[in-house]
Amino acid sequence: MSGRTDSDTQDGIRTDAIEAHDTDDADTPDDMPGPDPADADADADADADGDSGEDEYAGEDARQARWTAAGTGALLTLAGLAAALLRLTGPAPALVPAAYALGAAVCALAALLGSRGRTRRALWLLIAGVMVMAVGDQLD
Repeated sequence: MSGRTDSDTQDGIRTDAIEAHDTDDADTPDDMPGPDPADADADADADADGDSGEDEYAGEDARQARWTAAGTGALLTLAGLAAALLRLTGPAPALVPAAYALGAAVCALAALLGSRGRTRRALWLLIAGVMVMAVGDQLD
């Protein structure tokens, strides 16, 4: 059972509660007093303080993730291009510098995506780019 009631039942409950409240004498105090306005203000201030702390860093965390993804992508792109150029001038098979260059291209795409805020995709592309470069290293 979900614990939900039909809307017809809730309307009947509300109507019964309103009628019961209207028939009470004005001289008798309520069984359950209402909340103190000072307590409600204090609770609202506490909620506002707790929520603003989390929201305050949300933009900063996103900006830091974008810079991290873009910077790491650029650094790995440069490393892959340097390795491709070094292997191209040496006696390595042609597949080795091609793997490094392809890995560098994937990392460059990751840097671009990271700078645009697509950090999750950028980080996965960084992993894929490094794996392609690692294949080039294994072929060497």
